[in-house]
Amino acid sequence: MKVVILCGGYGTRIRDVSENIPKPMIPLGRYPILWHIMKYYSCFGHKDFILCLGYKGNHVRDFFINYETNTKDFTVTLEDHKKNIFHTENNESDWTVTLAETGLHSMTGSRIAQIKKYVGDDDFMLTYGDGVGNIDVKKLLTFHKSHNKTLTITGVHPSGRFGEFTSKDGLITEFNEKPQAVTGKISGGFFVARSNIFKYLTLEENSIFEQEPMKKLVADGQVMVYEHDGFWQPMDTAREYNILNDLLSNGKAPWVIW
Repeated sequence: MKVVILCGGYGTRIRDVSENIPKPMIPLGRYPILWHIMKYYSCFGHKDFILCLGYKGNHVRDFFINYETNTKDFTVTLEDHKKNIFHTENNESDWTVTLAETGLHSMTGSRIAQIKKYVGDDDFMLTYGDGVGNIDVKKLLTFHKSHNKTLTITGVHPSGRFGEFTSKDGLITEFNEKPQAVTGKISGGFFVARSNIFKYLTLEENSIFEQEPMKKLVADGQVMVYEHDGFWQPMDTAREYNILNDLLSNGKAPWVIW
C-alpha cells in the first residue's frame, strides 16, 4: 500500500531549531525525522512512498537523489567518481519514493488532492512528516479493512492538544481542529483512506484537509477511529525536538523497531 506523507509546510513554530531546512528534514540523530517515519512504515512492509513537497522541497529531493552518500560511509576517488567505494550498507534499496511538488503555499487538502494521479484507485496510507509513534500499522490496516468507511484516523493521547474528535462505537461524530478546550483524544495522523476520499478534496490552494473536508466526512459518517494508547509524539517545537532526540540518544525511542 502506498504511503503519502505531507512534507510541504513552513514549520514556523520550530524555526528556532533550523531556518535552513524544512521541518521533515530536521534530524533525529543522524537521519531526518522524515526518514524515521518512512523506516517505521517499511518495517510493516509498506515501502512505496509519495512525498508531498512544498517549502524548501529541494532539500528532500537532494537527500533521496544522493541517498547512498547521505547514508553510507564511502571513499571518494577524486579523479573518477565512478570508482567511489561504499563501505557500509543500508536496507532501503527496495523503497520507491515519488517526490511530488505540491506548491509552496498549498494547504494540506490541496496537497493530498494533487497526488491522486500517483495513488490511483487504491486505498492508501497518509500521515504528516513531523510525528512518530509506535502505532501497530498491521492492526491499523486490519481495522480499516474491517469497516466500509472512507477514512480511518489514528486516535492518540496528546501532550499538546489539537485536532480533537469525539467518537461513539468507533465512529467519528465530531471533529474540531485545534479547539480551545478539549477532552479526549486527538488525530495523530497515521490515516488510512479509500480512494473515494478525493471527492471530498479540491485542488484549491487554501483547502485544509483538517477543516471542511474532514467535517464533511464526519457529517457523512465516513470516519472511523483506530484507538492507540501507546507512544506518539509530534515535533512542532524545539522542546519536542529535544524530547525525541533524547529518547533516541538514550536508546529509548519507541518508534525504532529496526
